[in-house]
Amino acid sequence: MAGEQILIVDDEANIRDLAGMYLEQAGFAVKTVANGAEALQSYAAEEPELVVLDLMMPEMDGWEVCRQLRARGDVPIIMLTARDDDIDKIVGLEMGADDYITKPFNPRELVARVRAILRRSGSSPLSDRDRSIRRLAELTINPQSQEVLIDGQRINLRSKEFDLLLTLVDHKNHVLTRDQLLDKVWGYEYYGNTRTVDVHVAHVRDKLEGTSVSIETVWGKGYKLVVN
Repeated sequence: MAGEQILIVDDEANIRDLAGMYLEQAGFAVKTVANGAEALQSYAAEEPELVVLDLMMPEMDGWEVCRQLRARGDVPIIMLTARDDDIDKIVGLEMGADDYITKPFNPRELVARVRAILRRSGSSPLSDRDRSIRRLAELTINPQSQEVLIDGQRINLRSKEFDLLLTLVDHKNHVLTRDQLLDKVWGYEYYGNTRTVDVHVAHVRDKLEGTSVSIETVWGKGYKLVVN
C-alpha cells in the first residue's frame, strides 16, 4: 500500500504540514494545496489515490470541490470539518465523500482512516471467497469488477456502497450493528459515530428500489438484508 499519492487540500498551513508529515512518515507520497482551484488542477495533473479535503475554505469550499471531483471520477475523499455538526457530515457524505473527520483531529487517526479506505478500495488481493460472484434474486454481484446487475442491467454504486451491499448480502437475514458494518466495510472503529452507515444504507436502498431485495432497519440494533 505504501507509496500511494495523497492530496491534502486545506487553507491552513499548519493542518497541511501536520497531516502531510504523518502521512509521509507512514510511507505515502503527499501533495498539499491551499485552495479548491489548486486542488482541481493538482487532481487533473497527478490523479492521486485519495484526497483529504477541508470543508470550509474561501472562494471555493470543500462541497464544491467534492462535487467537481465526483464529476471527474471515483477517487476516495476524506472531508475535514471544523464543526461537529451532523448536517455538515451528512451533506458531505451525500455529495460523495467517503469519510469525514472533525478538527482538531489526531493525525494518527487520519493515517489509520487513509489506510483503511485504500485497503477497502481494492489495494489488497481478493481471496477465492471474495472473488466469487454472488447471485441473489434479481441481483448479480461481481466483486472483481465491482459491478452489480439487476436483471442484467448495471447499476452504479460507489466503492463504499458496493462494499456495504456485499457485506449485507454475505450476511443475509442476519442483523449487523452499525459498529459491525463500520468495522467490516470501513475497517476501523468510528469512535461511536455511525451516521456514515445510515447515509450509505439510504443510498443503497434507493438503488435497490423496485427489486425484491431490501435492507430492513432493526430498531435499536442495526440493519438486515432480506429477500421479500
